Amino acid sequence: MIEWKHPDIPVYRQCELLGLSRSTAYYKPLPEKPNNSLYKRLLDKKHTKHPFLGYRKLTDHLKKLGYDIGEKKVRSLLREMGLTAIYPHKKISIPNKEHKKYPYLLRGVEINRVNQVWSTDITYIPLQSGYVYLTAVIDWFSRFVLSWRLSNTIDSRFCIEALEEALQWGKPEIFNSDQGCQFTSVEFTGRLSAKGIRISMDGKGRALDNIFVERLWRTVKYEEVYLKDYQGPIEAEDGLKEYFKYYNSERPHQSLEYKTPEEVFKIALDKKEKVA
Repeated sequence: MIEWKHPDIPVYRQCELLGLSRSTAYYKPLPEKPNNSLYKRLLDKKHTKHPFLGYRKLTDHLKKLGYDIGEKKVRSLLREMGLTAIYPHKKISIPNKEHKKYPYLLRGVEINRVNQVWSTDITYIPLQSGYVYLTAVIDWFSRFVLSWRLSNTIDSRFCIEALEEALQWGKPEIFNSDQGCQFTSVEFTGRLSAKGIRISMDGKGRALDNIFVERLWRTVKYEEVYLKDYQGPIEAEDGLKEYFKYYNSERPHQSLEYKTPEEVFKIALDKKEKVA
């Protein structure tokens, strides 16, 4: 582990030099009761593969694996992780009734160009001891991951950091998210409105409204997170950094005619600049 105790360099600057999120520097493993970390990893993996399963079937799944666990315990763990069934919607983002909600603008819209629609979400990342949360911003047309951040808390700060980094690539016509308080906050929506970006939000309980991010989470977890079983946040940060480089620049997508997200995104930007 890295010690964040350099006497002359502020912690935020150390993070910049190392290419790490500031929240990683302050991470302290979240205490877990015996077996909770194991149960959460197993539940997260099963939920990601079969997001339509409710707590009863997930309880049965754990029992078939040989674990003596009850439905009440499984419901509690799922609640802590922010996972629910009902049309694979992961309710990690918690709504705030005082924040303004925006309509969903993408029903029936044909996605045919880069920077037409970006979207974001948050997902749970299990560690050997504790857990962290991952957020990312993705371009719908190219599947290009514009930015991502890890945090050990579900506050709006790491979501805003990811948004600000993504906006360095340009700006979308529409930005879509769920109705979580991180994305409905004045700090978050204000940054979008100031740039003239139209704000779209998923309908309640409709994870498929943000389908490209849902697909991204499944890919990231099965191709990286579950295989690596990160020990702590530093390992998670390092592993995801390498994976997103691979995802963007080396992993071809069938839907993109076997081009990579980076190819599609940057070629489109080059064409737009030449036309301008």
